[in-house]
Amino acid sequence: MKERAILKNKLYLYLTEFFSGMSVMAVELGASRLLAPYFSSSQIVWTIIIGTIMIAMALGNVYGGRSADKDPDPDRLYGRIIIAAVWIALIPVVGKYIIIGIAGALIFTVSSNFLVIAAFASCMVVFVFPLFLLGTVTPSLVKYCLLVSQKDSAEEGRTVGNLNAFNTVGSIIGTFVPTFISIPAVGTAITFLIFAGILLLLALLYFISSKVFVKKMPAAGILFLLACIFGHDGSFAFWLNDLTYEGESVYNYLQVYENENQVVLSTNVLFGVQSVYRKEKELTGMYYDYAMAAAYMAGVKEKDGLDVLILGMGTGTYATQCRRYFDNMRIEGVEIDDRITALAREYFELPPEVPVSTYDGRAYLNAVNGKYDLIMVDAYQDITIPFQMSSVEFFTMVRDHLKEDGVMVVNMNMRSNEAGNITEYLSDTISSVFPAVYTADVQGSTNRELFASMRMDIPARMEENLSGETARDLAWMMGNVRDRLVAYQGGGHIMTDDRAPVELLGMRVIDGLIAEEMGYYKEIYRERGLEGLLEYL
Repeated sequence: MKERAILKNKLYLYLTEFFSGMSVMAVELGASRLLAPYFSSSQIVWTIIIGTIMIAMALGNVYGGRSADKDPDPDRLYGRIIIAAVWIALIPVVGKYIIIGIAGALIFTVSSNFLVIAAFASCMVVFVFPLFLLGTVTPSLVKYCLLVSQKDSAEEGRTVGNLNAFNTVGSIIGTFVPTFISIPAVGTAITFLIFAGILLLLALLYFISSKVFVKKMPAAGILFLLACIFGHDGSFAFWLNDLTYEGESVYNYLQVYENENQVVLSTNVLFGVQSVYRKEKELTGMYYDYAMAAAYMAGVKEKDGLDVLILGMGTGTYATQCRRYFDNMRIEGVEIDDRITALAREYFELPPEVPVSTYDGRAYLNAVNGKYDLIMVDAYQDITIPFQMSSVEFFTMVRDHLKEDGVMVVNMNMRSNEAGNITEYLSDTISSVFPAVYTADVQGSTNRELFASMRMDIPARMEENLSGETARDLAWMMGNVRDRLVAYQGGGHIMTDDRAPVELLGMRVIDGLIAEEMGYYKEIYRERGLEGLLEYL
């Protein structure tokens, strides 16, 4: 091993291990945020990220150990750290373009499991190489530490234990800092740059203290500087320049855009719609309007007041709609992301008198004893369906928080005609808890509204409460819902806390939706190739 004065201080080697472990975890969490706007933040995507990173680290461990045994030259290790740092710094600059390019290429060529394949390919291209390089750190440092110890066998166990401890502590800090501090405060892009900068400084300190000039040092400095200049922009929707708001919270990527008619919130998936506010204060034409039928089923016109709970408040579209048409509702909401609630107050005119608790929906039901006339469950977004809010146990809790004649309405956003789909599983599960279940498909979308109650005559009650409705637009919309109401007969697809495969079920529907939406373009691609497709676009 080359004689380097800095390596005689084991603390520096331990710090190398510490910052390496910290950076690996920071990159892993950054990877989830970088992929979420394009592929969602579901457990499937997390599984792909973790699996890919473990592959990279394992290969790095093997290579690092063999390399250290063959040639225990620390210059090579710190040279690899420089390369890893520069690569990580460039991820905010080019990563999103690579992901979009991979997804765009695969969407025309992959007929099933698009989400898995596209996310895996993106991880392999963007993240494997730098984490492979960081995976070489531990076995190399073990070799260097033992050499520094003059191969004192009495210290071998202690040395390896110390290295592992520093790596573990670094990983812990690298887990908490991005999640709770850097990503919410400065965003994913700058988080990548921060940890890349730490690695780069660590390696440069080694070479400067050793009075060794490495040819890659000037290039690394220039590339890092360019990454800081061009990579600090945290915009995921890089093809848009008129967003009202774009940012990140502890839980979500958030995007608000508006036009002369409406304000829209998207979370995690760039092309989806999570909440809508109509500036002309009219019906949205979306599932929020259909869900208002639950108010009539719960007797909104025959009661002095209706107690309403919304699980998955979002920006409060449903609450705003209900308050606009009904003056006897006492509404409270639950939203796990307090940043969304802040956006609701700022851009979506959610009234301050509507209380919103920052809580998980199921945990909130566990914590309160109140009974409600109407509970709206609106916590499902594309493939990101919380399993704990899709089981028999959850819907039993909802039932127990309803009054005797109360109604639950659930927005299911991925209906499909395929047997054994996610909406069928949800509907069967709910039917095992509630004797009366009705569904209504939302025109022009993949949403389906499900209404459930212990009271068997909710369609008739809806008719009775509608008879005196004076708001013509709402009366017309409720007539549309009434015409689409279908009594649901439950089956055997029941989800429990122990078994609720919501991600896999959702992925099947996503594959079907992609095939349906992209069928025409795929046909052009098959007949005329990429050139013909580009000409058409």
